[in-house]
Amino acid sequence: MAVLAAGALMLAAGCSSQEGMESSAGQGASSPAGSPAASSGRTASPSASRPAADLPPAKGSVKVVSTLTEGLESPWGLAELPGGDLLVGSRDKGTITRVDAKSGKKTRVGTVPGVAPDGEGGLLGIAVSPDFGTDHLVYAYFTTASDNRIARMLYDENGTTPGQQLGAPDTILRGIPKGTIHNGGRIAFGPDHMLYAGTGETGDDGRAQDKSSLAGKILRMTPDGEPLHGNPQADSVVYSYGHRNVQGLAWDSHKQLWASEFGQDTWDELNRIVPGGNYGWPDVEGTAHKAGFRDPVAQWKTSEASPSGIAFVKGSVWMAGLRGERLWRIPLSGEAEKEPLAAPQSFLEGKYGRLRTVLAAGGDKLWLVTSETDTRGTPGPGDDKILVAQVR
Repeated sequence: MAVLAAGALMLAAGCSSQEGMESSAGQGASSPAGSPAASSGRTASPSASRPAADLPPAKGSVKVVSTLTEGLESPWGLAELPGGDLLVGSRDKGTITRVDAKSGKKTRVGTVPGVAPDGEGGLLGIAVSPDFGTDHLVYAYFTTASDNRIARMLYDENGTTPGQQLGAPDTILRGIPKGTIHNGGRIAFGPDHMLYAGTGETGDDGRAQDKSSLAGKILRMTPDGEPLHGNPQADSVVYSYGHRNVQGLAWDSHKQLWASEFGQDTWDELNRIVPGGNYGWPDVEGTAHKAGFRDPVAQWKTSEASPSGIAFVKGSVWMAGLRGERLWRIPLSGEAEKEPLAAPQSFLEGKYGRLRTVLAAGGDKLWLVTSETDTRGTPGPGDDKILVAQVR
């Protein structure tokens, strides 16, 4: 299988500081022409521990096979329960709804108290405890009148009162700066069973480089919200810094963390995250080859991304695009999947509108959440939806 120079992979696509308010009108299913070449000359090569037969194909495919459910309002966070049903949060309503994974039937679980929607803020990421079978906890990242915070709630699946199956929030981390833009908000439990959160710099660039601030960071904490061994600073939950607005978190088959991030006017990014890494904002945007900063693994120009959620399936990172109104596939190769095997490829351009969240659905399937009812889209019949896609 031919592999491409890593420089050819630095694709164009980005987002404005307004989270991609414009809609892409173009159509296409391959990487854009005229992509800038990186100067490193580094080439991607299959790892000795990963035979060529196990590598994803350079070119992939996506087919939306069904619509699981529709009629969702400002959906943002999505999490899978043991057994396969889904929890989806409404950014603007502050509610969490259960979706039957087979029938698509929606059942209101409850409302998260204290959510104060404002611009891009509100009820954002949600996650299910890795020990849900015993602790029955659901985690949420949300905006309040004073900050962004992470809380956990007991979910009583057997509760008989409709819409009141969530217990009182137990805040595990507070004081994450809030703003009308760039609140980050994605949360996920990693392979280490620790909780990770992506935050934004709220439009205040200086916060991203300030290690004492929780803004413009990726955070790593215990399920109780405490710092832990392996963090760059033993008394801090800050895991990496120099981020503008982290919107997606996912781990590959080597337990390597990847993150998608909004740029400003030039480049959006997919980053490979290492503890203590400085990802450059606001000093650099996109690939800079500048000492002290980590370059993105792939980048996109303004009209083609505004990246949000990401997932790892079938050897590739799959990235949802808001302004770009498409799904990107980045096949991974190299030692421990550190770099792309081939140029990213886009699918579904303009077909379903803005895509907010993507989540692995088992095997070769993905769940895709559209985002047309968040005041920045153009809602059509049935919006917003959860789609089921088959990929390779």
